[in-house]
Amino acid sequence: MADFQTIRAGAGAGTRTAQIDVGLRAYMNKVYATMSIGMLITALVSWAVSGLAVTSDPTGAVAQMGADTYLTSLGAALYMSPLKWVIMFAPLAFVFGFSAGINRMSAATAQTVFYAFAAVMGLSISSIFLVFTGMSIVTTFVVTSIAFASLSLYGYTTKKDLSAMGTFLMMGLVGLFVAMIINMFVASSAMSFAISVIGVLIFAGLTAYDTQKIKNTYLQMAATGDQEWLGKSAIMGALSLYLDFLNMFMFLLQFMGNRN
Repeated sequence: MADFQTIRAGAGAGTRTAQIDVGLRAYMNKVYATMSIGMLITALVSWAVSGLAVTSDPTGAVAQMGADTYLTSLGAALYMSPLKWVIMFAPLAFVFGFSAGINRMSAATAQTVFYAFAAVMGLSISSIFLVFTGMSIVTTFVVTSIAFASLSLYGYTTKKDLSAMGTFLMMGLVGLFVAMIINMFVASSAMSFAISVIGVLIFAGLTAYDTQKIKNTYLQMAATGDQEWLGKSAIMGALSLYLDFLNMFMFLLQFMGNRN
């Protein structure tokens, strides 16, 4: 009888483990799918806006960028007027507002807000298509995708606790942000290079850290069965990985991008 009870207990534990594994895979798939859709929205908006911002026809142009390249009225508003500062910092305000208000949202609303944020981010970074060649943008995106996938896989599979690294990386992120603000005014090429190097390293580390954190969050909360909470948690996880990917891409572009 005792052996039979032991077998039953072992079978029950195995069933629970299998259920957790299936649930975790579904949860992570939702995180990656949501993040990927967000990246697609950002890319499409960025590309479309950049196309509307420039023209080769001088008759309808507001300002000239270079040989045979002119800014339309939209381009001048986005890149030359004070509106550019609003567009530049809008995604940051969006992130803070989203993080503060997600507990009052449904999972469906949170997903919609995330996609809206991705569109705003696309508007914010649309100038990369004016500054860098299309081929170098694609090449940098491919390199970033490979690096991101490798780092995220490491964060998912490693048994090492990365929480201590996360604290260090967050401190570095604050310092990086301050340095970027300072460099907006001093415009130092050496400082810009250092910022790009450090930025790549920080967001590479955050990719692994955030992936492990997302996984651990599910393992800790799956037993509650609160699907609404898990849905919102998946959206926040997608936001974290989206920001890791995008920032790593933008910093790598400073090295790999060929300027027009």
